[in-house]
Amino acid sequence: MLFGFVLLYLFLSVGIGLWAALKVKNTRDFAVAGRHLSFPVVTATVFATWFGAETVLGLSATFLQEGLSATASDPFGASMCLIFAGLFFARKLYRLNLLTIGDFFRIRYNRVIEILATVCIVVSYLGWVSAQIRALGLVFAVISGGKISEHNGMILGALIVLTYTVFGGMLSVAVLDFVQMIVIMAGLLGIGWYVTTLPGVGGLGNVVHQAASQGKFVFFPRQASAWMPFIAAWLTMMLGSIPQQDVFQRMTSAKDEDTAVYSTVLGGGLYFVFAFVPMLLAFTALLVAPEKFQAILAVDAQKILPTLILEHTPLFAQVLFFGALLSAIMSTSSATLLAPSITFSENILKGFFPQISDVAFLRMIRMVLLVFALCVLYYALQSDSSIHKMVENAYKITLVAAFVPLTAGLFWKKATTQGALAAMLGGLGVWLAMEIFLPKPLLEVWPPQLGGLLTAILAMLIGSLLPQWYQAKISTLESEFLQAEHADA
Repeated sequence: MLFGFVLLYLFLSVGIGLWAALKVKNTRDFAVAGRHLSFPVVTATVFATWFGAETVLGLSATFLQEGLSATASDPFGASMCLIFAGLFFARKLYRLNLLTIGDFFRIRYNRVIEILATVCIVVSYLGWVSAQIRALGLVFAVISGGKISEHNGMILGALIVLTYTVFGGMLSVAVLDFVQMIVIMAGLLGIGWYVTTLPGVGGLGNVVHQAASQGKFVFFPRQASAWMPFIAAWLTMMLGSIPQQDVFQRMTSAKDEDTAVYSTVLGGGLYFVFAFVPMLLAFTALLVAPEKFQAILAVDAQKILPTLILEHTPLFAQVLFFGALLSAIMSTSSATLLAPSITFSENILKGFFPQISDVAFLRMIRMVLLVFALCVLYYALQSDSSIHKMVENAYKITLVAAFVPLTAGLFWKKATTQGALAAMLGGLGVWLAMEIFLPKPLLEVWPPQLGGLLTAILAMLIGSLLPQWYQAKISTLESEFLQAEHADA
């Protein structure tokens, strides 16, 4: 019965996505929804994109195992990323009227920087999207009672998400995100209320009290050696997520600057608040049946929440929960499949076909989307990392390679192409060298991405202030960027 309701929901979702796809007329509709999305829709798509598998399954599992101190990256870093992006980056980037974040690196610096940044951005999505596909496999396996294996569930989930994304692009994603945000919020609040009334739980107040008494809400590290990893995890998500196409896409799909700013900030705030719901729901399981769920916790903590819902709630609660869960995963999956595909097509492939028509370019994006989905599926099938860890690791490369050139390019007039190249190569080089050559005890004290970030900052400063041996001619597009900066001032 539950599986039937889930299938019905999936068919409805695909139908809505394909209906929205009928309105896609050109590449701009496909990539940034024609830049006419309203405040509620942009807020919904910001929230729904980030509220994915790692929030419902990965984050709740991490909270049970390690407490709030292990969640510095998500939701704290993730929500602050959206708030910072809205407050400081949205207005400047919106005025440039670009298709991708990679375009910024070209007009501010040059083609080489554009390609390097784009490659780093595309690679960073591999872990994030794979985490969503893994979660879809887990959900299908659970709700089918094991009749669908996790591997087959991953394949099925990838096909479903790919179907409406490849046709409708950002327009389909935005419309579905609006619907799915409503389902996520209503579903989680409804199931949260019901679960806290189960025998042995004692209401929300008791859940919070029990979690606090077990030290689950201790946030800051108690040992000095844990501070640097804590800061690194926070910064990786908070800063490494800013130079990402999905964040850029949502800000620039808004109908105006103010909508871009305020909807991104509100979406980040909503994400932070609702991220605590799955954490508390998962902890409730330890009060309902302590021995059983402690045993599951020791094997695979990501299965605690689905098991609680399946075995201790009636059908209507199961429909609410799995509807919300699938909404969360599908919205994130579609967005994170679309973003790197558009970026790769626009900022790498299109350079080899300068005379390509808009129709042919749209076809190219869809083909890249299909290829990227296959790569993601393969990676998801092969990886054994936890969902939370896959997402957390995804942003290291953009933190060390793309954040500094983006920020300096927007806010520091003296930033040069030479400085950007030095920052990218220096940040990547130091990060990789530390990852490869540092012994494990040192890695646990000083995370490599911090070394990469500090190197990138220093390299940008030195490379920009020294005599310019590597320069780029100012293009027409860069002149437009400078004009936009002047208008902003």
